[in-house]
Amino acid sequence: MASEAPPFWWEKPDWRAYALYPLSAIYGAVARQRLNAAKREKIDCPVLCVGNLTVGGAGKTPVAIALAGEAASLGLKPGFLSRGHGGSFTEPHLVDPHHDGARHVGDEPLLLAEHAQVAVTPNRAAGARLLIDNGCDFLIMDDGFQSARIHIDFALLVIDARRGVGNGHIIPGGPMRAPLLDQLRLADAVLKMGEGNAADLVIRRAARAGKPIFEAVARPRDAQRLAGKHLLAFAGIGNPDKFYDTVAEAGATVALKRSFGDHHFYADDELVDIAATARSAELEIVTTAKDAARLRHGSAAAQALLERAHVLEIDTVFEPATAPGRMIEETLKNWRERKLRG
Repeated sequence: MASEAPPFWWEKPDWRAYALYPLSAIYGAVARQRLNAAKREKIDCPVLCVGNLTVGGAGKTPVAIALAGEAASLGLKPGFLSRGHGGSFTEPHLVDPHHDGARHVGDEPLLLAEHAQVAVTPNRAAGARLLIDNGCDFLIMDDGFQSARIHIDFALLVIDARRGVGNGHIIPGGPMRAPLLDQLRLADAVLKMGEGNAADLVIRRAARAGKPIFEAVARPRDAQRLAGKHLLAFAGIGNPDKFYDTVAEAGATVALKRSFGDHHFYADDELVDIAATARSAELEIVTTAKDAARLRHGSAAAQALLERAHVLEIDTVFEPATAPGRMIEETLKNWRERKLRG
């Protein structure tokens, strides 16, 4: 799967990373140029970007959802900007979670649309205008930090505490989307997601650069539903192991695992095999909310499996608890200053 990061990206640099270094250097130079020189369109609305340093799996989407909830509690009307991985719309499209399928808009936009309006489009400026025309007054970009398409009033970079930046190399030799220092320079804050020390080097560099550091963890919602159960867990996300660990934290036993590439669209034979394996092993089934979004408008086999499966919902818990409010207030402050400057 093209969407699945090679395992060597998350290990100590080896011959593969070094053999690909010339290509990584070219990719990094282009990314640096885009970050530093691209003309960013200014939007008549505050823009908070939730991005990450690496390809996939850091937990951006749950963070974006939590920030939208905080914005709504402050009397704002948030809207999400998303490119919509795997989607088929070329013009800006407002996601309808009841009728749109993941093949048309992407799986993450369907999750986001349960919490606020979502505009899906590669043209983020056009998507922003669509959301504003539909009453949104606070925009949250789920990803898009490196695309440099619109002006960002507050850029939050999310980094996974257990995987960090992997081998530290840039695509295709590693998971980095651009040179580390170039990304940190344009960030307003860094969020360490989860528990572990793999991100500590980056956190120290960000702190030395004067960037605020926040922390958060993903907690299973209604964990008691899974407590004591023996499960087959399957996931097509950026970091399936994080999901399996979260299921275990809910008090369940993950007896069997089935991992697929990020944004994976399941074939019927894969779904039938999962169901049959669970049945023969006398296990219940659990999957992620993101996988459920892909299955919800799928085939009969997808519908049948989803009816059997537990769907693990997670909440993002910040430390300190005031962090989301601080980020939103800082976004609003930066936007007001931008408006005064013209």
